[in-house]
Amino acid sequence: MKRTLSALLVCASLLVVAGPPAVAVAPSPAVAVAPSPAVAVMPPSAAYRLPDLVPGAPRAGRQTTGSRHIEYVPRSEAAHAGTRALRCSASTGPYQRQAERYLGRQVDGRQSTGDCRAIRRFQRAHRIAPATGFAGPVTGATVRLMRAKKDPNRAGRCPDLPQRTACVDLNRQLMWVQQSGRVLLEPVAIRSGAPTMETRTGSYRIYLRHRRHISNLYGTRMPYAQFFDRGEALHGVYEDIFSGPGSHGCVNLTMTDARRAWEVLRKGDTVHVWGRKPGV
Repeated sequence: MKRTLSALLVCASLLVVAGPPAVAVAPSPAVAVAPSPAVAVMPPSAAYRLPDLVPGAPRAGRQTTGSRHIEYVPRSEAAHAGTRALRCSASTGPYQRQAERYLGRQVDGRQSTGDCRAIRRFQRAHRIAPATGFAGPVTGATVRLMRAKKDPNRAGRCPDLPQRTACVDLNRQLMWVQQSGRVLLEPVAIRSGAPTMETRTGSYRIYLRHRRHISNLYGTRMPYAQFFDRGEALHGVYEDIFSGPGSHGCVNLTMTDARRAWEVLRKGDTVHVWGRKPGV
């Protein structure tokens, strides 16, 4: 696939002479931020086209932290989410059926009072705000993550190798680490490349690790960077993992998950990437 020069500038320019050619990462904010109104982490269904969903506001009077995930909700609900007591959403979200199935509700794809209460409990347990019971893209991504924890490689897409292998599933936007059929790091949420800058698929080896890497092109921090293909790396980000359209090719992780991956993986370990990010 042909790419423009800007699309090839993925991740971070490396500060070494040997190894794959140097490339660069797009800057990320130094503090946690709310998702951009222009893009959702996963595309809504046909019934909820992108302009109809915007980042909701957390409950009034509470500070948004880096560990809280901001859900995309209908504009009519977002306008009130941060200014008055949260109400249970009467709207049917694009991931209603997935939430109903996971939570043991009747799977009819229609919001009910009972559905809303169950989804709200799930959102509160996983720090999704505003917890209105609307099954938006962030709630859907969290449901997929929880479902994958029991058997992440059920479909057999990641090779069962004797060496440690970071399995990067672009379809589900998940990553885990396994070795000889044993999961060493349970599935975690990722943010892969944005449209035209997709994370490259294939099997690679980690060739450089830098705990406190800084891009010399943008001067931005890439904590716990583990490079595996021409500058593409696994690394932590400071903003919400569900915000924005995606990276410039790197596999973004929360700071906690990036640190855990750093502790599990080593130079020379395998990174296997497959699939295609929804919406790209």
